[in-house]
Order: sequence, then structure tokens, then C-alpha cells
Amino acid sequence: MPDMPALHALTRSIDSLAPDIVTLSDRIWDFAELKFQEFRSADLLIGALRRNGFTVRQDIAGMKTAFIGEFGEGKPVIAFLGEYDALAGMSQEPDVDYPAEQTPGASGHGCGHNLLGCGSLLAAIALARHLAEHELPGTVRYYGCPGEEGGSGKTFMVRAGAFADVDAALTWHPAPFNGVRSTNNLAVLEYYYRFKGTAAHAANAAHLGRSALDAVELMNVGVNFLREHMPQDCRVHYAITDAGGRAANVVQARAEVLYLVRAPEMSQALALAERVNQVAQGAAMMTGTEVEIVFDTAATNLLPNLALETAIHANLVSLGPVPFDEADLDFARRIQATFTREAIRSSLRLYQIDGDVFSNEKIDGTIPLHLGLRDFEGRSHFRAGSTDVGDVSRVTPTAQCWAPTWAIGTNPHTWQVVAQGRSPGAHKAMIHAAKALATTGLDLITSPDLLSEVRAEWFEKIRQEPYVCPIPDHIQPDVGWG
Repeated sequence: MPDMPALHALTRSIDSLAPDIVTLSDRIWDFAELKFQEFRSADLLIGALRRNGFTVRQDIAGMKTAFIGEFGEGKPVIAFLGEYDALAGMSQEPDVDYPAEQTPGASGHGCGHNLLGCGSLLAAIALARHLAEHELPGTVRYYGCPGEEGGSGKTFMVRAGAFADVDAALTWHPAPFNGVRSTNNLAVLEYYYRFKGTAAHAANAAHLGRSALDAVELMNVGVNFLREHMPQDCRVHYAITDAGGRAANVVQARAEVLYLVRAPEMSQALALAERVNQVAQGAAMMTGTEVEIVFDTAATNLLPNLALETAIHANLVSLGPVPFDEADLDFARRIQATFTREAIRSSLRLYQIDGDVFSNEKIDGTIPLHLGLRDFEGRSHFRAGSTDVGDVSRVTPTAQCWAPTWAIGTNPHTWQVVAQGRSPGAHKAMIHAAKALATTGLDLITSPDLLSEVRAEWFEKIRQEPYVCPIPDHIQPDVGWG
């Protein structure tokens, strides 16, 4: 049971700090910087940490936008994970209910990481203040984690030993629901397949050409046939990143395709990736081209910690619902009107919001925001996404909560996420998540029994599934491309 006086003191502190952090979140939304290029966003977060008494180490694991802020001393060491990278091609006007690029072709916060990074920051600063005011032992750390979107920044930080002495890690994510949902997600591997052929005039000397683009297309066809013969919960998807040029009368001498290979366990992902590699080699053989297989990055599937998730849920119960007002509901209702009924129904089903997946009130938009708290079942669910939080969970007990920054029915990586990313309702949900994380961090510091239970569960699970970092030592972060 949470310590209610401490919970109230922490939440009051968070409310007093919130206006400055909300402004920070909106500025990071404005910057919308891509993976490993989040220089202005990182500078804002670092500045806030230093103003609040944190010492900061930068350039972690070879990434200029990775940093660690630390406050306090001694054990336990509690980590808060922050993200702040955006997505390419997702520029969108804020606070509107229709798609409208703010800057054509620019990036946008299509996964809400401006909120994520600042919510975790708010929790870390508030907890640090509480420890100082009450002369409590323990160390609070804020991990500035770049490149979650396709960069696996946390995996590189794990490989560098940045989490080696952390006792537990906490984070959250924007969502269309409020609560804890334990997930078993997918491990992911990323590869570039670069085909090299021979250029030729496509009409009078086509027989001399060897088309790299043909090889890419044949590879994609081959992988599509492979889908029938891979485990059911695996995923394989691709993007052609270089089609070899725009001239149709030239046989393309080069072409490149990026593949993501996902599976419930990293061992399965590695086995499936080998089959994809064989398809690529076969496509090269069929076209008389050469293929270079370039490992890009990877992230391991999450290791859930039910004891830590239960602690977060208990604090969410004590906090009550997010204090949305009628203006928040009205904007969410207008956003929700851009979704089909099936999209809303799918969101309710996916997240099991209130256990009532076919609620007419939610499907029809009468209740466009999640006003309650989803039940925590004490077991994990399958989720088809991937995150580098998984690698952190393999080296220290890790848990996260979710907060309803989006209207019910919103899917990540859409213009609707960007449009809602600096709304008053999203700010309220971010602050709510910060309160849940900060109070759980305090529980871990002041309750040795809870921390022991959390770590005992983690040790038992990691004993059964020993961790090996999926990124080889010679691979460096792809900091030159966003």
C-alpha cells in the first residue's frame, strides 16, 4: 500500500514543477529531431537537470545525444528512462482534427516522445527533491536515451555498461489508456541489403545489365512467400531505401532495402533473419548481382517484472483518474471522429480498456478519453511492437505504465498522435504518469522488502533466460542518418 503522506507530498511537488516541464515538452515537440540528431532536445533536458542539482555525464556509449543525470548518493539506484526522438515525414499542425503538414516533408513526434522524455524528467526531479528534503539515502538517475525509433539507443547504452549498478528502472509511454499493461513484445533485428549490379542502356544493351533493383524486388517476393512458413507471432517488414535512381532507361546498378525481423524471442529472430539472408543471397544469384548484408541494430524482447508493475498499479489506484476537463474531452471527441468504428474497437480490444471492448459509449465517442484505470491482471500480454527498453529489462528490473495522452482509437505513428502531442489533455496525462513513476521510485527506496521482491523475480527470470547483447561489439550507433 503506498505511503499516502509521501504520495501527497510528491504529487504537490510535481504540480509545482509541472508548468516548466510542460513548456519543455512543447519545445521538444517543436524541434521534432530524428534519431541521434536530438541535440536541442537533449540540451533542454540537460539544462533542466542541472538547474535542479543533478550532475550530468554526456556522450554515453558513443552517442552525442545520450546522457545520464544523477542526484544523491548510495543505494538503491533508481533509473528513469527518457526518450525524445521524433519520426521522419510526420510534420503536423498541433491541436487540429485534420491532417495538415506544418512544414512539408519535415519530422514530427508521432509516438509522443516529447511527452515521454519530459514526464520521466518530471518524476526524477520531484523524487530527487523529496530525497533531499527528507534526508533519505539513494540515487536518482535520469537516462537520456536517444534513437528509440530505429536506433536502439538504450541497447548501445546497455552494451556500454551504463545500467550496471542500477537497482530498478522505471518508464512510461503515451497511449489511449491509463494503467499498467504487462507485455511480452517482440525482439527485433534490422539489416540493410545492398545490391550491386551493372548499369546498361535498358533498350539497346539490356543484355549487358544486371539489375540491382530486380534483385530487391525478387528478394521482397521471396520474403513474402517465406511469411507462410515462419512462426505465427513473427513479423517481417521492409522499406526500399534506394531504388537505384529515377531513370527508367538505365538498368539500376545499385539498390537497397531495409528489413526489420521480429520474433517473440531473440533466438527466434536470429533464426528467421538467417532465412531472410538466404532469400537475399538467392535473389542476387538469380539476377547476377552481389549483395552486402549490413547489420544495423537490434533490441531484445521485454522481460516483464510483475512485482514492480503491481507497485506502479497500486500508486495509480491511489492517484485516481487523470483530471481531464470538458475542453479535453471535446478535442479528443473531434480527433476520434477521424477514426473508423473498427479502429476504435480495435484500440479497445488491443489495450483491454476497462475490460469492455465493445462499449458503445467509447465506440461512439461519448467517452473519447480513458477516464478510469484499466485492471492489472498480474500477467503478461502479447504485443507486436518492439522497444529497446527490452534490453534495459535484461540487465535490471524494469517496468512501465501508460497514460491516456491520446483519444481512444489513436494508433502510434499517425498524424493524430502529432496533433495531440502538445494539447492540454496530453500535458495532464504526462503529469499523471510522472506522479505514478515518482511515487513508485520512492516506494523502492523506502521499502527494502519491495525492492528485494522485485529483484528476486528478476534474478529468477534472467537465470532462466541469460542475456547476451544482440548488437556485436564492432557495430556502432548509426548516428549519421536520421
